[in-house]
Amino acid sequence: MTMNEATLTVGALHAEPGTKARGTLRAELGTLTTDIPLTLVNGSRPGPRVVITAGVHGGEFTPIDAAVRLADGLEPDEVHGQVIICPVANPPAVYGGRLNISPVDGVNLNRVFPGDPAGGPTERLAAWLFTHLVDGADVYIDLHCGGIDQVLRDFVGYRLTGDPDLDKATAELAGSFGIEDVILGLKADGGNSHAAAARRGISAVLVEVGSLGQRDEPTALSRVDGLLTALRHLGVLDQEGSAPAPVRTWVWSAGVTAEATGLWYPEFAFDADVIGDVSEGDLLGRIVDPADGTEHTVHAPAGGRIFYGMHGLTVAPGAELAALAVPWDPDAAPAPDTLRTPGAGRGSDEAAPRP
Repeated sequence: MTMNEATLTVGALHAEPGTKARGTLRAELGTLTTDIPLTLVNGSRPGPRVVITAGVHGGEFTPIDAAVRLADGLEPDEVHGQVIICPVANPPAVYGGRLNISPVDGVNLNRVFPGDPAGGPTERLAAWLFTHLVDGADVYIDLHCGGIDQVLRDFVGYRLTGDPDLDKATAELAGSFGIEDVILGLKADGGNSHAAAARRGISAVLVEVGSLGQRDEPTALSRVDGLLTALRHLGVLDQEGSAPAPVRTWVWSAGVTAEATGLWYPEFAFDADVIGDVSEGDLLGRIVDPADGTEHTVHAPAGGRIFYGMHGLTVAPGAELAALAVPWDPDAAPAPDTLRTPGAGRGSDEAAPRP
């Protein structure tokens, strides 16, 4: 048996081959610091380096729970290669804001990757995460879910890079989590974590499971199972079981944002299992001014299936209300620059909303 002889080092944290190390590293963010929790699992045999992050956004609890459970359960003697798990990548937002933006500076971390070491606090945090974790990875998995104000249909997202081998490997990785829907970004641009990683030649995916910041145990355990299946696909864990199930591939068609301040009353269902398709021009909901009852109607700018929607009552201009995607047909696909960007973009800054 070939042994792994490489020490896994991240800052002052070290794991020798066949060992696990847990601790925190301090990130300097200019006028403040934050402590980043990490688990390093250095396998006893050689293999890829996989980085897994959660807690890029506040208010997304199940990914954090699942990352901690995975870190607890992975044993170095079972691992081929190295696994780095960061369950809380953005402590200010997770512990202080519980929303997508950081309470420190009002910036969404997942819009500014790979960051700027001389920028504001969130830009510096993005740069720290890339420098210390992502840049050394062969594979990067960023875990998210619908936040405390969002309903979401489970999906995996990734970006095309134009590198056939990298794109093929990432497509296979996206299909390995046991999630039926995969949303494809046609360009690897913008500040999303997985897009910035893809531009650096890393096989990177965004995994979205759960709504409304769920933290129930069944959802967390299901997320761990999906991660274990993906690690088996990558050869980090020994193979077992059947091949991944077929997936449905989509591309973003539109993102819908609020154009008025008020109370949001959607016309589509909140249950992710029954969120359906809409046509261009369909009524998505109403924003009502609580002062005088004036209504601002919101219509679908394009057709597609709603993959996530706003659950919160109060909205302001620019708030993301819904994101739509359509089935991917590579033979009839529009040029990437013709696709609408849904505001904050979960799957993409280029053609989708949030993450």
